[in-house]
Amino acid sequence: MSYQANGVTVNVTIDFSSGAAFGYSLILNDPIHGVLGQNVLADAASNVVDVSNQAGKISIRGGYNLFQDQFQAATAKIRIYDQTGNWNPQNVSSPYYPNLVPMRKIRVSASYAGNTYYLFSGYITAYNYTYPTDQVIAYLDIEASDGFRLMQLANVTTLAGTPSGQDTGTRINTILNDIAWPSNLRQIETGGTESICQADPATARTALQAIKNVEFTEQGAFYMNGEGNAVFRSRQYIINKNGKNPTLYSNDGTGINYSGIVFANDDKTIINDAIITNIGGTAQESYNQASIDKYFQHSINQNNLVGLTDSDALNIAKIYVASRATNSIRIDSITLDLNTLNYPAGITAALATDYFDTMAITNVGQGGTVIQKTLQNLGQSYEITPNTFNVTLTTGQPIVAGFILNSTIYGVIGDPLGESVLAY
Repeated sequence: MSYQANGVTVNVTIDFSSGAAFGYSLILNDPIHGVLGQNVLADAASNVVDVSNQAGKISIRGGYNLFQDQFQAATAKIRIYDQTGNWNPQNVSSPYYPNLVPMRKIRVSASYAGNTYYLFSGYITAYNYTYPTDQVIAYLDIEASDGFRLMQLANVTTLAGTPSGQDTGTRINTILNDIAWPSNLRQIETGGTESICQADPATARTALQAIKNVEFTEQGAFYMNGEGNAVFRSRQYIINKNGKNPTLYSNDGTGINYSGIVFANDDKTIINDAIITNIGGTAQESYNQASIDKYFQHSINQNNLVGLTDSDALNIAKIYVASRATNSIRIDSITLDLNTLNYPAGITAALATDYFDTMAITNVGQGGTVIQKTLQNLGQSYEITPNTFNVTLTTGQPIVAGFILNSTIYGVIGDPLGESVLAY
């Protein structure tokens, strides 16, 4: 019952084996599960079941939360219609018995034009089984969360190999090593030379808290992608992506058509006063008085960072305020309808757009008013039924702005919008 239209096929698979790694296990001399570079080294074959034809509704949410100013866990809810009773956890005759337990792996992907795009890879947190008395068929709502869930459940204290002077990418890899996060599920960049970590404090916290501390110290980004990989992007990577090779979206025929757009004009993303303190350091403050005079004080106070020096903390405070002190009309999201006729560019954009890809959006409103924004993609949400496939792309200004030579957007001296920032 899953979506198959306009050349797009949606697939849902569940791996009932334990462990964090996705994919089929590597078994020597097995023609299917013994392919080097494709299969995962393990003791036994994964127990993967394709449930695509049983999935009736799929909802996926993920990406950057503009108001909490950080990447959050992606979540999924998949409705399975149980025509045979096999999804009843008490059915001992079910082919899935006794494997209907939490923390099994689940994946949602879409195939289009010979390519496979992973929309979600995560771990089942709940099976909500419902048997309505006025219906013949029961249904099961599977709830799942990405790898952030596992990292939030794993505690760390003393981390081996975390001396003072470590770059942020190496520190994150060390934390992932401590919780035995699979090496084949990582895309960790080396952090910038301006953001060096002090020795790990060896305090009790979750692995996710420890990683998020390092992420903020770098002013980079740590998130899980649709393939299930833990991804760390440096501050310089994010800055370098600003304004580069934009995909054009519009409602006037000059770009990819969108079916919905959400605007906002508020103060929810303004920060004009930042106080940043490293562990053992002195509080460092940066503020924008003109912004405070205009919008009142909007503050952030971040303590106990693992940055090395007070100078590093002050740099964070400065770039944080410089990137967020001003306000303008926002485009929070656009929605693409994959049922749109003659829509190959829209389908590819909806499935292939990655975090921090640049989007140039034009909206021609009533009375001929035109709003044009060049933004970054900060998240994807999917609503899929047998007859519909809508993709909502969350958009926003760069979470870290930087001055880029020869850029008409990010290379403006004295830029009043705060988009051209001399970053450290």
